[in-house]
Amino acid sequence: MWRPCGVFDATYEKDMAIVRTSRHWIALIVSLVIFFFIPLYGSYYIVSFINTLAITIIAVLGLQIVSGYCGQISFGQAAFMALGGYTSAVLTQKFGLSFWVAMPLAGIFTGLYGLIGGAPSMRIKGFYLAIATIAIHFVTLWLLLHLEITGKSVGLTVDSPQIGSFVFDTDERMFYIIMPIMILMTYAARNLVRTRVGRAFVAVRDNDLAAQVMGINLYYYKLLAFFVSCFYAGIAGSLYAHLTMVCHPEQFTLLHALWYIGMLIVGGLGSIPGVFFGVVFIRVMDEIVLIASPYLADWFPWLGMAPAAGLGLTAFGVVLAVFLIKEPRGLAHRWEILKASSRLYPFAY
Repeated sequence: MWRPCGVFDATYEKDMAIVRTSRHWIALIVSLVIFFFIPLYGSYYIVSFINTLAITIIAVLGLQIVSGYCGQISFGQAAFMALGGYTSAVLTQKFGLSFWVAMPLAGIFTGLYGLIGGAPSMRIKGFYLAIATIAIHFVTLWLLLHLEITGKSVGLTVDSPQIGSFVFDTDERMFYIIMPIMILMTYAARNLVRTRVGRAFVAVRDNDLAAQVMGINLYYYKLLAFFVSCFYAGIAGSLYAHLTMVCHPEQFTLLHALWYIGMLIVGGLGSIPGVFFGVVFIRVMDEIVLIASPYLADWFPWLGMAPAAGLGLTAFGVVLAVFLIKEPRGLAHRWEILKASSRLYPFAY
């Protein structure tokens, strides 16, 4: 955005750069400075909300890679987050590993486990693949509920990360772990989709038969997409487990997986900025509904408490239906139009 009409990229390096102009650099630096001071001056509610938002963004980034770019529908992201959280909890609590070692190992283990989910993708796709990932979700949660090492139905308690004697035992301190990891994972995803691998993902998504004719190994790239997606989910699950200091299957339900899919639809499939738009929009809407729903019973006593309790899901369903009908390409498409029109200003777009 912020580039007047007539200002274009003169070199390939500048055209490929993520941060292109001086205004982009200024906006980036100012944003980072503002985020740095949020835990110091922001309320606990704001800091906690941003932490949850950032973890959700990491999980949905992985889902965007496998579904938005590679076209493989997955409803198992919540289960893969649970596996990442449990893996990190087991490695730190039962094997004594540091969080800084357990978190990447949790991501790698979850990615390898996700290959099981990606294995059927060569022979099935679309609705059938979605059902297969739902089956993986329930199988994974059943295992977590019945294995001795995972604490069965009791779950596991998780210690806070620490560096030396400094313990990240508050949301304000965890902010300085979660936000840099989220920025790093976003940068990695943004670059991945611009590489040969990312272009192969898009080719598989658009027409897998044509991609195979052009020499793309479908099985390899589908499995790779699942691995990367599950790696992101494992990292997100590990961060969430250490943030809440507890790991239990009730934290990772199928409803959460549906919400992640909805965030992709609202934000826009096949767009990294769309992940941010979708997650922020849905999470903010959910918070607004959560604050407003208690007043619904007061304003309309004849409705009772049931409509107020289900208002969040109702609002989510309505928003999803509106976007599917009116804006199927998501908020990212509106953002691209806004950027294009601003570059041509004052001329009509």
